[in-house]
Amino acid sequence: MTYVDLVSDVFDASVLAAKLPGTWSVEATNFPMWLDGTRHNPEFTYETVDAAELTLSDTVSYTNTAGEPKTIVGTDRLRDGEFVWRGKGWLKVLTSRWQVVGANDAFDIVVIRFSRSRLSPAGIDVLVRKSAAVPAARSTVAHAAEQFGLSAEEFASLTWLK
Repeated sequence: MTYVDLVSDVFDASVLAAKLPGTWSVEATNFPMWLDGTRHNPEFTYETVDAAELTLSDTVSYTNTAGEPKTIVGTDRLRDGEFVWRGKGWLKVLTSRWQVVGANDAFDIVVIRFSRSRLSPAGIDVLVRKSAAVPAARSTVAHAAEQFGLSAEEFASLTWLK
């Protein structure tokens, strides 16, 4: 069994439909969009649009350097164990692929892995459910990196935002 098979078995559509909706803060990342100094306090909000063919609405919010709130809106459709994101509005021409590669038992810390796209490199985000009280996300992930789908090198590549 490959790692991808393991991930898709553990995080199948029914699990993701039940556990992913809500608002998540980006706690750690190696994704340049969050590290270039122009976007702060990133959050992802997922809402189920269709549970049968798992489709989520996806709103990414952040503040720019002037403190103004900004959003990116799209739709995520689960296909073969990964989500295919497509932007809305003028971003409709853009797509990216991502998947949940690990989570804690309470599913209030998740790790998502983005594939390389035409406009961005591959990357990893550690998300914490905004409504959860998770005081030690960094040490939780560090002590169970494999459960979160991370190698030691990948964990070391992360910048902790909070």
